[in-house]
Order: sequence, then structure tokens, then C-alpha cells
Amino acid sequence: MAGIKALISLSFGGAIGLMFLMLGCALPVYDKYWPLFLLFFYILCPIPYCISRRVVDDTDSASNACKELAIFLTTGIVISAFGLPVVFARAEVVSPGCESNIC
Repeated sequence: MAGIKALISLSFGGAIGLMFLMLGCALPVYDKYWPLFLLFFYILCPIPYCISRRVVDDTDSASNACKELAIFLTTGIVISAFGLPVVFARAEVVSPGCESNIC
């Protein structure tokens, strides 16, 4: 039962995150669609681990180099997803915070 609660909370958090990403791009106050490039990282994130699970035989309990490489690549993609908004803010493509007089 604890696994189902964790799965539901993770899916709820993902849905809220995607909603905020869409709102941040679609609201006329911001009018920037560059943050939608984060969706590429969301799609790419599970691919290395899924490929390694198909290739690697799980009968061995020891760590496998293919599995470790997949975890490393997945970690790099996740860190890139966190870093892309920082790069956008530094390049002044998007601005952190509110630009209008509404705030």
C-alpha cells in the first residue's frame, strides 16, 4: 500500500509541475515559450534506464556497468533539467520573477 501512495504522490507532483510549466509559458504576462524545452528532458529522463533494463540480465545481484552507466546518464539529464532554467536566466532569455506592475 505504501508503494501506491508513493506512486500517486509522484504523479500528482509531476502533474502540478507540468501545469506550472505550461502556465509560465502561456500566461500573457510572461509571453515566453523557451521553458517548454524542459519537456525534452522530462521525456529523455527514463530512456537510458529503460534501455539498460532490457539489455542487462537481472539474475546477477552484483552491480553491472551498463546499469551504472544508465543511472549516470539519467542523473546527468535530471541535473540538466534543473540547470536549463538557470542558463536561460543568465542569458536573459527569461527573467526570474515578475516583470509587470501586477506583482
